[in-house]
Amino acid sequence: MNAERFKAITRRYSTLRLAVVGDLCLDRYLEIDPTLQEVSIETGLPVHNVVHVRAQPGAAGTILNNLVALGVGAVFPVAFRGEDGEGYELQQALERLPGVRLDHFAVTPDRRTFTYCKPLVMEPGVPPRELNRLDSKNWSPTPLPLQDKLVASLRALAAVADGIVIMDQVETPETGVVTPRLLEAVNDVVRERPHLLVIADSRRGLRGYPPVCLKMNAAELATLTGAEPTAPVEQLGAHAAGLARTHGKTVFVTLAERGILAAEPQGRVCHSPALPVRGPIDIVGAGDAVTANLAAALTSGASLEEALELANAAASVVVHQLGTTGAAAVPDLAQLLGFAE
Repeated sequence: MNAERFKAITRRYSTLRLAVVGDLCLDRYLEIDPTLQEVSIETGLPVHNVVHVRAQPGAAGTILNNLVALGVGAVFPVAFRGEDGEGYELQQALERLPGVRLDHFAVTPDRRTFTYCKPLVMEPGVPPRELNRLDSKNWSPTPLPLQDKLVASLRALAAVADGIVIMDQVETPETGVVTPRLLEAVNDVVRERPHLLVIADSRRGLRGYPPVCLKMNAAELATLTGAEPTAPVEQLGAHAAGLARTHGKTVFVTLAERGILAAEPQGRVCHSPALPVRGPIDIVGAGDAVTANLAAALTSGASLEEALELANAAASVVVHQLGTTGAAAVPDLAQLLGFAE
């Protein structure tokens, strides 16, 4: 890809309408100053004094953050939040993001807002150190009326969107957005609009998913195909190609420091090597940056090779953003790829 092609692809981002269907959570960062540590008089335990709080969308919201950073014209989350303080924080964070449309973001008293609370020890001159995370999740099945509402939103957006990203983040089945009922609706959508780009990622694996593009890591590919995660890239590509052939859609596999590969149903395999590390790294959010950039690039007419190159660059930008679940903007990509003016 050259500078002219880079501009042609990224220039289209402002015209895109993309839906993000999945588990939107609140990433709440508690920044701790270790020089202010005290001891509780009541318990004798150390007290961590929080000097700054940051809140931003996480999980599927990380994909959303990356789409916003790329300048995508309209991003529609299909998700829910609870009627609680965390939900209020999440709503406020979303409303600050340009291009995010909350028409299909449900508010319900029947669910807690999915939250990752991340205490970070902040010391000068060293990367932030994360302490034990405090999570808030739902442990019961998503109520059927809420499932119906999410399905209706998916169907409505599928009629007008340029692409859909599905992100199943919860570890307990049927407690989040992506339920069997919603996947049935996805199956209907891809049957009705076979050329609509739909990319899916799931923390619990993608076995049994409808015929959509699958995005996974090497360990998840191993679970689906029996591949050895540390096998040579060529062997992993062959396994991915077999999966793409039986599934009927392109399969994307992130390989950490070895880059990203993609396999098409016709058997063609592309591999894009990772960019060199340029200092301390924090890998949180890199996979979601890949997903967002694949969706934006492919819906803007990029070839498979071009999309992988852009996704690799985005992952490289994000892993060098420490103490946060980062995002990569178009100028960041241009700078890293040597296309900055």
